[in-house]
Formats: sequence, structure tokens, C-alpha cells
Amino acid sequence: MKPTKPRRNSPSPFSSLSHLNQTKLKNLNILSFLCCFNLMLSESVFCHLTEDLLIRVLDKLDSDRKSFRLVCKEFLRVESTTRKTIRILRIEFLLNLLQKYQNIESLDLSVCPWIEDGAVSTLLNHWSSSWTLGIKRLILSRVTGLGYVGLEMLIKACPLLEAVDVSHCWGFGDREAAALSCGGKLKEINMDKCLGVTDIGLAKIAVGCSKLEKLSLKWCLEISDLGIDLLSKKCFDLNFLDVSYLKVTNESLRSIASLLKLEVFIMVGCYLVDDAGLQFLEKGCPLLKAIDVSRCNCVSPSGLLSVISGHEGLEQINAGHCLSELSAPLTNGLKNLKHLSVIRIDGVRVSDFILQIIGSNCKSLVELGLSKCIGVTNMGIMQVVGCCNLTTLDLTCCRFVTDAAISTIANSCPNLACLKLESCDMVTEIGLYQIGSSCLMLEELDLTDCSGVNDIALKYLSRCSKLVRLKLGLCTNISDIGLAHIACNCPKLTELDLYRCVRIGDDGLAALTTGCNKLAMLNLAYCNRITDAGLKCISNLGELSDFELRGLSNITSIGIKAVAVSCKRLANLDLKHCEKLDDTGFRALAFYSQNLLQINMSYCNVSDHVLWLLMSNLKRLQDAKLVYLVNVTIQGLELALISCCGRIKKVKLQRSLEFSISSEILETIHERGCKVRWD
Repeated sequence: MKPTKPRRNSPSPFSSLSHLNQTKLKNLNILSFLCCFNLMLSESVFCHLTEDLLIRVLDKLDSDRKSFRLVCKEFLRVESTTRKTIRILRIEFLLNLLQKYQNIESLDLSVCPWIEDGAVSTLLNHWSSSWTLGIKRLILSRVTGLGYVGLEMLIKACPLLEAVDVSHCWGFGDREAAALSCGGKLKEINMDKCLGVTDIGLAKIAVGCSKLEKLSLKWCLEISDLGIDLLSKKCFDLNFLDVSYLKVTNESLRSIASLLKLEVFIMVGCYLVDDAGLQFLEKGCPLLKAIDVSRCNCVSPSGLLSVISGHEGLEQINAGHCLSELSAPLTNGLKNLKHLSVIRIDGVRVSDFILQIIGSNCKSLVELGLSKCIGVTNMGIMQVVGCCNLTTLDLTCCRFVTDAAISTIANSCPNLACLKLESCDMVTEIGLYQIGSSCLMLEELDLTDCSGVNDIALKYLSRCSKLVRLKLGLCTNISDIGLAHIACNCPKLTELDLYRCVRIGDDGLAALTTGCNKLAMLNLAYCNRITDAGLKCISNLGELSDFELRGLSNITSIGIKAVAVSCKRLANLDLKHCEKLDDTGFRALAFYSQNLLQINMSYCNVSDHVLWLLMSNLKRLQDAKLVYLVNVTIQGLELALISCCGRIKKVKLQRSLEFSISSEILETIHERGCKVRWD
């Protein structure tokens, strides 16, 4: 069925914005109603409800717990007693919050500055260490200021601790690993990018944490076969193991094959492992359900086939960017995997015949990844999607896919939730009409660099009212009119990428902020029609946390101030090459954007004083890019670095200043957990 052409006299999508507001007035928020109803009564009606009923009301609200507890004292009490997780932004409030929420099981300190050994000692001794007795999960990711002394105190103070995340604590080594080994009840440890941990540290964990079930060692480059062998001999309950990018060999796979409970094995980028190593797995790991050998350059189809032959219960296979092509024996071997639901073969050469075999043999398939695969055609896609009910399909850079294949996808996969079509230039509004008509469950759609996407296509796609994530970067043929269609019909949208959509302007943003007020991530980089008027519309997005404004030549400090004042949840902000910004805008960010975690202000006009003010006032800032600040002197930059020393974790500076900045200052911030990158 061909898409119908829009009538010449059809009303503009902007005319429906008033209707949108009327709909909002009719559908009052349930919490607002409860609050108003409660105020009309002399006595709170909710005090007569049982706690079970109040908890059931709370369960229906999901993320809106803050609004719930503001309704009345009864709601506040129930919310406080049922809260299990807490994320701390300022450590000085920790004890008060833990007194208020006494049933916390998960504590997240990953974005909290000033976490170091002394602070931990103070927390444990200041009031009472009883607040740690119920903690089962600790999230310490990127807490680079914490050492082995503080970590050991914290681990020992939590007798019920089952999970710890110390990922990206790049300074952690064997002493910190020894501190983790004090958690005898630990079942889960994430140590991704703990660069200093060696076989010795892993051995301590293996001996001390014998009940481990999940362990991630991604990028722990000092761990070798010796450590993996001891781990396999001590931790018999492991069901999840990630050794990605480790310099392990086939000997490690020989050891891992002895793990009888292993279900998920991830070995991305293990370039020293070949088919002989995979053959060890053929008769080992009887419960294996998922294997990831992506980017393992020495692995061939025959090696992967040996794993498949020994594990009929496999559910997920990821072999992206490691196989040159799929062999017929390998694809025929898939027919024995009755429960196979996920296949990712990104970057592999395929043919229509191979895709037909996959479709015929894998009836349970729900996710197929063909990103950057060579040889993908309309016929191959039609054959594979016609045999299974996919919910996720990745066709990134499959440039020969046209509307014919897209129509088949739409008709064959009504439950499709995620579709990635980046750089599929031959897709137009004809194919997207079918997507908008049939794939009403769609939540994520990537159309980056699809030149065939226009306003008519967005009108058709707006029928997918459940869209949560939409990527339209480099779609230069869309305008404010198309964006208004999305705004009017996709109220659940939380992420939108409009990178270099040069025809998007202030009118489109006005429509967007009216209809999609749940937006948390918005990319407007290089959309040069946007002015301060558009940013004032953006200030209505109370949920906005990630905002990219790179290269906007027409915005000034007036617009940035409006965003800073109203968008209190702003955490990541990119202002690179916004050359009309001055001290006024950055001063507003310094005072109003207290939740900022990352900021890119490279190539901006800011003075020494305001840079110092910004870096010292933003107490939660963890990552700053400060390249080519033409109005900032060496002395001003040094003062700014000292002002945030001890809490900032990454800073990017101009390489030509490497020998101009005081070596003492660079050494000090490095010792306090900050990593300097030179551009």
C-alpha cells in the first residue's frame, strides 16, 4: 500500500499544540489530584488506609516517588520505609539520609565527591555503624580517591554485602583487591578497568570470596592465565565471567571449561585465544547459555562451531567483528540450538543463502545484529525476518537495504521494539510508512545519516506513540514541521538526537518541549538555526540531564542562563565551540547547575575568575574538557585545577600547555585521583 500524500490544505502540525495542552488539562496527574483532595479535608483520609494499600499505590508510580511523598505524611512514611536503594550526591548528607531511610540495601556513591579513606572512617565512627548492617550492594564506580584502607573498612562494616562495583577505579591494585577479599559473602564483583590488579590480587579474591557468582575483569590488563586458573579452581559457583581484553591464552579457556555452573562467558578482544581454546569449551561448562567472542581475531567458524556442538542450550551468540564470513556448517549447526534467541554477527560477510538458513533454523530468534555486515540485501532480510518474530534488529550501515525490505520487516515483526537503520540511505518515507502503520510497539529507532528521511516520514513514524529513543542525526531533510509531528504523538520520548539537523529551529523546539516533556537526553549539536528563544523553550524540560549544544553559533549567555536556572537535573553539558557565550552564562552555570557531572567548554570565551568560580562551585563535577580557552591564562587554569582537586576525576587540556602548567600541580591532582588527558 502506497503512502497517501498529505492534502495541501491540511492544518499545520503546530495547530495541534493547543489541543495537546487541553488534553493535559483533562488528564490531571493522579498525584496532584490526591494532594488537592487531601487538602480539602480537615483530617487526612489516607491515615485510614492500611500500609499494604499505600504500598500498592506506591508500586504503581515507579519513578515518581518524590511526588508521592509530598502528598501527605502517610505517603512520606511509606516511601521512607520501603525505599531499598539510594544514590548519594553529597557525602555530608549521607548519615541524615540513612537515618531517614533505614531499610537501604543498595548504596551508590559513584557520583559523590570527596570519597576517600578519611571520609569513610568518619562516616563509620561519627554516629553509628549500624547503617551498614543491611547494605547488600555497594556501587563505588569511578571513586578514584578511595584507597585500600577505606575500602577494607567499608567492606568489613557490611556483613550482608553481596555485590560490589569498583569499575573504572583505575588506580586500584592488589591491595584494593585484598580489601575486597574481606567480603566473604560476596557473590558479585565488577572490577572493569582496575588497571593495577594482577594475578596476586585476583588470587586473594578467589580465596576470600569463594561464593562468587558474577565477576567482571574487563580491561584488567595485568591478569594472566595464572590468575584465571586459580579463580577457576576456587570459585565453583561462577555463572558469569567477563575476561574481555585480557592477555589470556588458550590455557585460560582450559581452566574456565571446568566451571560447571558458568552460564555467561564474555571474552571480547582476547586476541591470543584461537580455535584450540574454544575446543576446550566444547566438553566443558555444561550450563553455558551465552558466549561473546566478538573481536577475537584468531577465532574461526570451526572454533565457534565446536562450542555450539557441545551446548544445545545456548541462547545468545555474539561473534561480531571476529569472523570473516559465516560458513555453511556453522549456520547449519544453529538448527540444534532450539532456544537460541540472540545472534550478533556484526561486520561479517553474509549472503542471502546464509540468512535464509539462519531464518529457517532459528525459529526462536528475537534479536539479530547485522551491523556493518557485507552482502546484506533485500532478499536476505526478507528471508530471515519472514521466519521469526524479531523484537530487535540492527542493520547499521547495510546500505543496500531499501523500502522493500523495510516493508517486509514491518509486516513480519509486529512486536519490533528496536530498529537500527543508521546510514541506510535508500530507506525513504515509503518504507517508514509501513513501520509507522505496523510496528506500534517500537521503542527505539535509529535513522542517523538516512538522507531519505523527511518530514513526511516523521509524520508516519509519529504513529509509533511508544517511542522512547529516536536518533535523527545528519537527517538534513527534516524540519520543524516533522519534529512537531513527533512532539504531538510521542509523549514517552526520553532521548532525541538531532545532530546536524540544520533545518531544525526554535519553532521545532517549542513544539518538542510542549509534547515531549519527559526528554532527558537531547543532542542539538550544530543545529545553527537555534537561538536563545529555542533555549528558553528547552528550559521547560524539567527531566533534562544530558544536553549537547556543540557548535551553536547563535546562542548566547541569555539562553544558557535560562537552561541553567530551570533544568535542575542537568548532569552532562557540551558547549564546545559556542563562541558567543561569555562569563555571564558560565557564572549562571556555576550557581544554578549544581548537579553537573561533565562539562565541555573547549573553545569558549571565559575569564580566569569565572573559570575558577565554575570549577570550585560545581561540587559534583567529575569530568571537564578545557581545551583552547583563549581568555584563560596559565595562572587562571592552575587555580581552577587546584579549586576542584580531590573530587574531579578527568580533565582534558591543551597539549601545548603540558610543560607550562606547574608539574607540582599536575602531580597533586593525579595523586588525588584525577586523570589528565592531553588534546
